[in-house]
Amino acid sequence: MKKQVIITIGRQFGSGGHLIGKKLSEDLGIACYDKELLAEAAKESGLCDEVFEKVDEKASSGLQYVFSVGHPSMGIYMPYPDILSNERLFLLQSNAIRSIVDKGESCVLIGRCADYVLRENHSLVSFFIHDKPENRIKNIVERSHVSSSEAKEMMRKADKSRATYYKYYTDKEWGMASSYHFSINVSLLGIDNTVELMKAIVEKKMSGKS
Repeated sequence: MKKQVIITIGRQFGSGGHLIGKKLSEDLGIACYDKELLAEAAKESGLCDEVFEKVDEKASSGLQYVFSVGHPSMGIYMPYPDILSNERLFLLQSNAIRSIVDKGESCVLIGRCADYVLRENHSLVSFFIHDKPENRIKNIVERSHVSSSEAKEMMRKADKSRATYYKYYTDKEWGMASSYHFSINVSLLGIDNTVELMKAIVEKKMSGKS
């Protein structure tokens, strides 16, 4: 009988981490959560999705602006730092991650410090996906329809934001191999073969032979 396996994927911006996660989940026949984690957190907390989207994978500064100017969809026009601090939203998001896992089904969770939130779960297999900068820029240009210089700046800002967010909540280094079970350079094998490699690792874990 196959065991539950929780797959978490950290990824550099433009590395194809989201696509890899989706392909892996489809091949394994399990659910994949990326932005869906925000919807789950919103549903469980009773807050609107926009609250979580505003601070998605950003450390403390992101939410302060929302509170300072208000946000029509939130119905907020004055500061509520104690009620909806970034730390509070991270806790709500973490609870949503645990609720998904507590269902007992295998799944893929992309980003949002899921590897750290579930660090004591023996069903966890954590991956980090990275790629050569030139490949990532090419991917961003094709996906976002921007120039190479714009793609490079998007990549720089997104990576900085994710690294700061990860460090802030985990006190670990984002992207460092020691922070994950497996760190994979997708440029070595390409998307499809990277998925196959990850699938082989996960299936061994699911079989109970690891």
